[in-house]
Amino acid sequence: MVLYLTVILFLTLHLLPGMKSSMVNLINNGYDGIVIAINPSVPEDEKLIQNIKEMVTEASTYLFHATKRRVYFRNVSILIPMTWKSKSEYLMPKQESYDQAEVIVANPYLKHGDDPYTLQYGRCGEKGQYIHFTPDFLLNNNLPIYGSRGRAFVHEWAHLRWGIFDEYNGDQPFYISRRNTIEATRCSTHITGTNVIFKKCQGGSCITRPCRRDSQTGLYEAKCTFIPEKSQTAKESIMFMQSLHSVTEFCTEETHNTEAPNLQNRMCNGKSTWDVIMNSTDFQNTSPMTEMNPPTHPTFSLLKSKQRVVCLVLDKSGSMSSEDRLFRMNQAAELYLIQVIEKESLVGMVTFDSVAEIRNYLIKITDDDVYKNITANLPQKASGGTSICRGLKAGFQAIIQSHQSTSGSEIILLTDGEDNEIHLCIEEVKQSGVIIHTIALGPSAAKELETLSDMTGGNRFYANKDINGLTNAFSRISSRSGSITQQTIQLESKALAITGKKWVNGTVPIDSTIGNDTFFVVTWTIQKPEILLQDPKGKKYKTSDFKEDKLNIHSARLRIPGIAETGTWTYSLLNNHASSQMLTVTVTTRARSPTTPPVTATAHMSQNTAHYPSPVIVYAQVSQGFLPVLGINVTAIVETEDGHQVTLELWDNGAGADTVKNDGIYSRYFTDYHGNGRYSLKVHAQARNNMARLSLRQPQNKALYIPGYIENGKIILNPPRPEVKDNLAKAEIEDFNRLTSGGSFTVSGAPPPGNHPSVFPPNKIIDLEAKFKEYHIQLSWTAPGNVLDKGKANSYIIRISKSFVDLQEDFDNATLVNTSSLKPKEAGSVENFEFKPESFRIENGTNFYIAVRAINEANLISEVSNIAQAVKFIPMPEDSVPALGTKISAISLAIFGLAMILSIF
Repeated sequence: MVLYLTVILFLTLHLLPGMKSSMVNLINNGYDGIVIAINPSVPEDEKLIQNIKEMVTEASTYLFHATKRRVYFRNVSILIPMTWKSKSEYLMPKQESYDQAEVIVANPYLKHGDDPYTLQYGRCGEKGQYIHFTPDFLLNNNLPIYGSRGRAFVHEWAHLRWGIFDEYNGDQPFYISRRNTIEATRCSTHITGTNVIFKKCQGGSCITRPCRRDSQTGLYEAKCTFIPEKSQTAKESIMFMQSLHSVTEFCTEETHNTEAPNLQNRMCNGKSTWDVIMNSTDFQNTSPMTEMNPPTHPTFSLLKSKQRVVCLVLDKSGSMSSEDRLFRMNQAAELYLIQVIEKESLVGMVTFDSVAEIRNYLIKITDDDVYKNITANLPQKASGGTSICRGLKAGFQAIIQSHQSTSGSEIILLTDGEDNEIHLCIEEVKQSGVIIHTIALGPSAAKELETLSDMTGGNRFYANKDINGLTNAFSRISSRSGSITQQTIQLESKALAITGKKWVNGTVPIDSTIGNDTFFVVTWTIQKPEILLQDPKGKKYKTSDFKEDKLNIHSARLRIPGIAETGTWTYSLLNNHASSQMLTVTVTTRARSPTTPPVTATAHMSQNTAHYPSPVIVYAQVSQGFLPVLGINVTAIVETEDGHQVTLELWDNGAGADTVKNDGIYSRYFTDYHGNGRYSLKVHAQARNNMARLSLRQPQNKALYIPGYIENGKIILNPPRPEVKDNLAKAEIEDFNRLTSGGSFTVSGAPPPGNHPSVFPPNKIIDLEAKFKEYHIQLSWTAPGNVLDKGKANSYIIRISKSFVDLQEDFDNATLVNTSSLKPKEAGSVENFEFKPESFRIENGTNFYIAVRAINEANLISEVSNIAQAVKFIPMPEDSVPALGTKISAISLAIFGLAMILSIF
């Protein structure tokens, strides 16, 4: 038991977000460094900037009072896209970029509504990824639906910054309380309203009737809607309905509704939103201010994105001659310059060993001749020591002497060498405003390297044994502007060890969202292979069509003219040499159209640094525009410094490491530590057999759409939300391949490779469901593993109680259910179990609460599951079921029972 508690302590302390480098700081109660970025596809509109300023200003005051005078917004940057006209008041950005912004302003894909939401898929208390506002939300009057924009912003900021969740549930809008009353899923229960069915609506008015109870479940019939009173006295809660004028606070321990079947209770073990907020790092050392209002209005900086400036700073020290490192670096750098960096960018190159040399100052990428001029400067010989600071300073000079500012420019720093003098240029790097992407090549690369990327908001990569690791890293350093046409998309990156005189075949699907600027690249280690490539219509490309580089780096590429044909491309490679050699195939492309977003995959770890025995989570997001892509195979490959690889199938099943089912976020715990040092991540997303589809459901973690309010006894309707067209109902998409690097993370405190004792319990079950079938209770849940979500648990402990609180606070003393016949299945499987509660007298209306824990072979025990509720319900004759449904707080079910499924938390 002590070991179990130790593991939970580690989970609590170390499952901290490392997903995205945010530049936001909380200093003296004020937030600085917030970036609100406008997508390049949004038309220029001065009103948009003005409304953003007004929203943040109002939000600052609302936030200040909601947090009991603890925090407010001090400094905010608004990032203007390059597509807008330049103005004298627009400043130069530093590390601010669209893809690192806290808030993005972009049109929804498929006109999917204007609900403000936060992309949030971490655990309770972990930061989200970004807030998404649509231009229509910011320009139109949404006051009746979401309340003021400032209030909606605070609702989303709480998701983003403090990792709390919504207190309503669109899928389960009503539940049965422990007092046997029907309640709307909300917090707090002091918010009053009426439940109605809309029969016929015309204009702004509707004919309604009270909701009836479903004769089979006892809950309200489908489409029963809770309409709140416009005038309330309740102050809580911002995470339920911030639009109500009276609502100015978060739910506290005193006002929190632990019974409500919402995501906040499920993800945070029934804790109130205020409890989670107060445990955040923001509030650990932040005391309430004495002022009754925020000391200042927020100040705004208008920053205009600039032309992309990238300088390669490449190591050519003596150690780069080993293991073909110089060779592989040049192959990957050439691929980056020709296939990844977007047109009109300015690109420079510096090489360094113990001294640094500017190989070329910034050159604008306009045509193929420019690529050749830059690639000709790639280093051909490795020698000397390693001075990273000299390399960086030469990079700064290459930028400045080309009449560009280092502020907002990017450096790609690649090195394999140790250097204990990086600290000497840390301050200069800070002052420069440059973004540094670091690529550590091999196990001896300077340990402080990642400090540079973490500090400047750059990406961090590690490559060693994986021959494609460098290619994958360079491919990931794509445009940060938010423009879909500038993003490079990697379709394939495969290494093939082929014996002498043998053929190997492969396929690459090209779907209809991509096909522009498509390259097939083949590399080899000894001798150029025979290459055959065939498009879906049968057109063939031969070895002679693949242009070989002139740098002798064993690389040949084919650029498909125009738009690549949609369908499956087939390639065949023949190793002409008598000896076995390693061949690689890399395929990159770009979006087909500026108006149709391509399917994309991004990946990262839950944190940049893992301390054994804390698990980390692998995340992969697969989407088209802002819509999740479901029904695909997503595989992660994690590689250690010594080349040991672990392959993980990622799941989107709403269990284990996965927060929400079918949200396009595929995840899994990683626990297979294999020593300390750097680990790299890459993810392969693959759709086959026409199984992939878009999810058209509204996103989780959003401001609640309010259909209307009751004023003076009458229902006043809001405008209806937009409906998705029938022809988009299924939204199937073609087969596709996507490959992406998830960067690197660092492990410390791990035992050496080999057998070490199990320290991880089975993961917590979060989807337990219960219902009565006659006098038996049927349970279902997703099986946890032996080690979190891997393998098979040893046994289950199931306990039952008539008291929700007793089960929640004293699980071990609740009544034990006999589970001798229950044999755990493999993690991820659906478990079903049926039992009769022998110790209890069962009558119509009897209410039970059930929870589960899993035990593994090392006798480590999982946390207590969510608490499921089952109520014995004997249906009444249809004509005698009363039409209940006016004031929700007054509906008693004392004489009725229910057979239902409820996830309390």
